[in-house]
Amino acid sequence: MNPVLRQWSIDEFAVAPHPERADRHAHAVDRALARAAGRLALWGSPLERLRLRRFARAVLAEGTALEGESDEALGQRVAALRAELPRAGLTRPLATRVFALVREVCRRRLGMAHFPVQLMGGRALLDGRVAEMATGEGKSLTGLLPAIAVALAGIPVHVVTVNDYLAERDATAFAPVFEFFGLTAGWIGPEQPPQTRQRMYGCDVTWCVNKDLVFDYLKDGLGADPGDNARRLAVRRYVEGRAGLDRHLLRGLFFALVDEADSIFVDEARTPLIISSEQDDAEAADRFAFALEVARGLRPADYALDAAARSVRLSPSGRQALDAAAAPRGGLWRFRRAREQLVEQALAALHLYQRDLQYVVADGKVQIVDESTGRTMPDRSWEHGLHQLIEVKEALQVTRRRETISRITYQRFFRRYLWLAGMTGTGSEVAGEVRAVYGIPTVRIPTHRPLRRRNLGERVYLRADARWQAVVARIRAMTASGRAVLVGTRSVEASERLAALLDDAGVSYRLLNARHADEEAAVVAQAGQPGRVTVATNMAGRGTDIELHPLVREAGGLHVILTEFHESRRIDRQLFGRAGRQGDPGSCESLVCLEDELFRTHAARATAWCARLWSDREGLPGWTGRGLRRFAQAAAERRNALVRRRTLEGEKHTDRRLAFAGAPE
Repeated sequence: MNPVLRQWSIDEFAVAPHPERADRHAHAVDRALARAAGRLALWGSPLERLRLRRFARAVLAEGTALEGESDEALGQRVAALRAELPRAGLTRPLATRVFALVREVCRRRLGMAHFPVQLMGGRALLDGRVAEMATGEGKSLTGLLPAIAVALAGIPVHVVTVNDYLAERDATAFAPVFEFFGLTAGWIGPEQPPQTRQRMYGCDVTWCVNKDLVFDYLKDGLGADPGDNARRLAVRRYVEGRAGLDRHLLRGLFFALVDEADSIFVDEARTPLIISSEQDDAEAADRFAFALEVARGLRPADYALDAAARSVRLSPSGRQALDAAAAPRGGLWRFRRAREQLVEQALAALHLYQRDLQYVVADGKVQIVDESTGRTMPDRSWEHGLHQLIEVKEALQVTRRRETISRITYQRFFRRYLWLAGMTGTGSEVAGEVRAVYGIPTVRIPTHRPLRRRNLGERVYLRADARWQAVVARIRAMTASGRAVLVGTRSVEASERLAALLDDAGVSYRLLNARHADEEAAVVAQAGQPGRVTVATNMAGRGTDIELHPLVREAGGLHVILTEFHESRRIDRQLFGRAGRQGDPGSCESLVCLEDELFRTHAARATAWCARLWSDREGLPGWTGRGLRRFAQAAAERRNALVRRRTLEGEKHTDRRLAFAGAPE
């Protein structure tokens, strides 16, 4: 076994077509202990940071000797490491030498040398941790250090990002560094044919989006022969050559370096990724249309909406009304539970899923919008007829019914990597959960320069109109002083409403949302110019580095306005993190209202009480607004954490039921 794999302490390999770790469900007590250990690890961060600082100093000392050497001499050092690493493994002295070489090559090829805190972050990643680094501290450059170190040892590396733009950007930008080390770098795009994807996964380091990676993994599993496993395929590769294995895209789950780890590990962990097959159903359109007709005819007393869970339950009067409506019809409508589930889904499609909020209509299709990233997911669809019901609601062509043939969650998938690490700007809040589910601790990395971003506080208005007027006024005030402004909205609808108000006010702006995703690079490139106003959904919240014009820096930097709180405080912090990066000046503020979804869904009674108590004012007092926000976000986080725990428990029960037939995916 490769010494690198041996030092990763792989207890058991899975019986699978790829080299991967066997997935084992932990006991509830073990998870609780691991969750507590994850939180305690943050308290131990000072000791961890001391160890990492010593390592960074050793790298800097090693790098001093490299500065005067020629490229040829550095190349000889690289060749020596490529020969030694697969034999000796990533020992501390060898890791120090690799990091020093990577730092020096980046200085020569990219004009960027790693700061000590980036060296600390790279070492934490190599140790299999989540490195919490403040936004703007250069996580992408930090990730090069462990990626190249592991690749030089002969281990394939997957760098997992949250969108295609970042994957292509980083793979292209860092190509000169990989070329110097004799390594190959590739990236996975949404429209790549299988042959191209296979070639990209064959590179030493591959940048990929989380959903693309998981779907390719599931496709490999579907295409595998019964009984295939990594050992048997290795023998076939030796006997038949690579040609006999061309149907497989991935080489295995070895080392994953996950960017924006909290988003992928936590925020997206509630929803399974599903591969389905389309089934012919000649009566589908009529059935869905009738379900919507029945749903529209029901009274509010006939059903109960749960906006937080996005679910609907019929009341006894609603069931009676449905029975009467379905009596003349045959087929599925004769079965009580089937018709109730269908009408409940129809009610959800009408009342809980709104155009330009949860989805957009583009090219004649319903495209889901990811709340965490603000991006459309054109290859995703909702289950159990919900997607088709929304298509009928929007008067679109109904797609064929889908039947699930393979599924997996991010929680289950990433635990199968032989070695796993992550980096994020907002990981401390979920450190316990990440340790309990994925087995990796979180460590805080200090900032390179003191943070100069000023938080101007939050104002909670009673009405949406007052909030939008205040946002326009703040935009005018900031741009008049030469600042650049980034306005974060939670939905496509909200971003376009603000855009219309800015048009009326004669304020120029650039709009970035799911309808304008192809303009992302151009919009971000200009967002730091004097007087520039950028209105964006969460597309500008993660991984976006806005370069400031010198005049903007002198005027006070980028000003960020949050117009609606998210369910997680971490997402709010990601948006604020666009300002005040790497010691730059900047500021942020929140201008929200009681009509926002967070307050209505997760703190309805407290919101109504505040609205009555302060009805004679334009907004709430500062302390009341802060308390209400904390209460609502805490309630949302508890509910979401419960959903994730139930997802894990559900997978465990599914494994037990299907133990005789194998894993559910």
